[in-house]
Amino acid sequence: MKLSLTISITFLLFLPLGLLAQKKNENYQLHIHRAQSPIQIDGSIDEAAWKDAEVATDFWMVLPMDTSCARVQTDVRMTYDDRNIYLSAVCYHGYIEGPYMVESLRRDWAFGKNDNFIFFMDTFDDQTNGFTFGTNAAGAQWDGLLYEGGKANLSWDNKWVSEVRNYPDRYVVELAIPFKTIRYKKDIRRWGINFSRQDLKTTEKSSWTPIQRQFPTASLALTGVLIWDEAPPQPGPNISIIPYLLTGLNRDYDNQVPTQNRLNAGLDAKVAVTSSLNLDLTVNPDFSQVDVDQQVTNLNRYELFFPEKRQFFLENGDQFANFGYATIRPFFSRRIGLGGVPIRFGARLSGKLNKDWRMGVMDMETGRVDNTGLPAQNFAVMALQRRIGARSNIGMMLVNKESVNYTSVTDKSLYSRFNRNLGLEYNLASANNLWSGKLLYVKSFSPQDSTNKTNNTAVYSGNLQYFSRKWLINGQVEIVGKNYNAEVGYVPRRGYERGLATVGYTFLPTGSGVLNHGPTLTSSYFFDSNWKQSDNESTLSYAITFRSRSVLTPSFTTDYVRLLQPFDPTNTGNTALATGTEHNWTTWGLQFVSKPQSVFTYGILTSYGGYYANGTRLNIVTDLGYRFQPYVSLAVNINYNNLRLPQPWGTTKIWLVSPRFDLTLTNTLYMTTFIQYNQQQKNMNINARIQWRYKPASDFFLVYTDNYLPNGLQPGQDIPGLFSIKNRALVLKWTYWWNI
Repeated sequence: MKLSLTISITFLLFLPLGLLAQKKNENYQLHIHRAQSPIQIDGSIDEAAWKDAEVATDFWMVLPMDTSCARVQTDVRMTYDDRNIYLSAVCYHGYIEGPYMVESLRRDWAFGKNDNFIFFMDTFDDQTNGFTFGTNAAGAQWDGLLYEGGKANLSWDNKWVSEVRNYPDRYVVELAIPFKTIRYKKDIRRWGINFSRQDLKTTEKSSWTPIQRQFPTASLALTGVLIWDEAPPQPGPNISIIPYLLTGLNRDYDNQVPTQNRLNAGLDAKVAVTSSLNLDLTVNPDFSQVDVDQQVTNLNRYELFFPEKRQFFLENGDQFANFGYATIRPFFSRRIGLGGVPIRFGARLSGKLNKDWRMGVMDMETGRVDNTGLPAQNFAVMALQRRIGARSNIGMMLVNKESVNYTSVTDKSLYSRFNRNLGLEYNLASANNLWSGKLLYVKSFSPQDSTNKTNNTAVYSGNLQYFSRKWLINGQVEIVGKNYNAEVGYVPRRGYERGLATVGYTFLPTGSGVLNHGPTLTSSYFFDSNWKQSDNESTLSYAITFRSRSVLTPSFTTDYVRLLQPFDPTNTGNTALATGTEHNWTTWGLQFVSKPQSVFTYGILTSYGGYYANGTRLNIVTDLGYRFQPYVSLAVNINYNNLRLPQPWGTTKIWLVSPRFDLTLTNTLYMTTFIQYNQQQKNMNINARIQWRYKPASDFFLVYTDNYLPNGLQPGQDIPGLFSIKNRALVLKWTYWWNI
């Protein structure tokens, strides 16, 4: 193919970049010593062990400027005993008076909306994977897994304790993390470590090690070094059993099915095979407490992406979920066990074999669905990763989906006997964090391939990015064969070749109310298998970030589309535009996001321009939020589209309104109500959830769900109603984390 040579040349050019091995902040070292006296987690840090601990202080400012010392003082100490790692952080108030600013007491809060202290541990010192823990100023916890050098997966949840105590001039964080909670290799006495502090009143974000402003403080390439006085203690036997019990009621009004009772039980287990390798088991899992998907207005020609939210698939799942690119994923866990398909059992073995090798193996079994003819299926995934140089790696993935004892039924849908994907990728990450990139090859295997001697069943892709304080330059190519088939993946588009380029520049003024500003140009071209252009979208934007952290972004976009299949431009079941028709338009846009320090926050995005069939589209998106900190948070998202097209479509107005109410009485008791009115889908959903964390990682959930049909008929009646009930459910679930 025409782009294959480009990918090969790119590989030769940027492979040496992955071999840069010097750690940038090697000289930032904190020595951790065994505590000589007991520590009680109460936020007072008056024990003798804290007085003896070495102090990490003199933080560096990251924002608003990254060229000076932090003006807000933070002092951090660490120690340990046979069971726990302990950390205390004294976070002094800044030079602007006023109360602390937090979103709520809910766990895993939004970083940008909270005064907070968090830290990052690279327990293998590989600058790629690690752990993050912390709290906001009101005591709400934050924990997650770090992957790809500094991205955080906050869906990870484990046992640890913390306490925050507020004083007139400071707040103090004190926490204890059991060695059984984290994973690390025996006898390694050097860990990567860094500490991050955000103070919204002064708009200052700071870090113990110096970090350039374009990078997150979670960047593992820029951590310092935690030096142990002796090898960290081995945690000993580490087995956790997590049973659940569930009861509930549900009723289907649409099909006039009476109320049905529900009683269920299941079990999860976590077994530390070694201190760095974990086995997760699940039997008859249930995910009824998981947050509902945030709905979107769909005016797209291809399948939309909705993120995975089920915890079993998210924990240690980055090796599976992040293989490939955002629109080329050979494995996508939402293909397993959704839409009424039961998961019978599953297992996952994941972790580090040593400092250079990482592995993940997962096997899931789903049950048969009689009314659709879907057979029981087995999903097996294996991923292996080898570090190269300082932070780069080579990875391999095998995905196998197999139907179990499948015999097709004449009046049911036909399902494949198997589908397999084999992929290889090289991930570039330079030691100085400036260069990143990827090379990807994936091939699919299906029964029809050998029968029909099918070609074009592979994916080739690559990109290279340079990201400095002022420059962002990225180039990417993709080739997806028209017969490539990833039944367990997310690949919304096939049979194309694509080139993507992004160039951006940032100006960094001093002594003004503007923090930074600059243009970004992005252009994407799609070609069919005959190298004839089918799509092009080019966007020029100019972002202005003010010192208050508010952001203003005007933009201009040009679009060209040659339809490769019929498409209804309203996505409401109306008449479709014909294959082969060509469409051009331009769009002007303006976005503003308010400063996060206010208790009232808002964001507005508006765009107006052309659309398919010489029509026009007006889109207005508004996000509003108000908080009575730290207990109540109110938010609403409003998305309005006005499409003006020639007949037979005419004018189409589409509303999507999503209010949300969060009540956090304590940092262990939360209530959330989320309402979504979707005019395009003709549905209104209400989801209300109460969660009580009565012990670390152990919960009670009460979940209520309603779906309504707007402007429908009440079942069995001829009188239209404002809303008619489609279905309703109530679930009570109990979980308990038991360490053996």
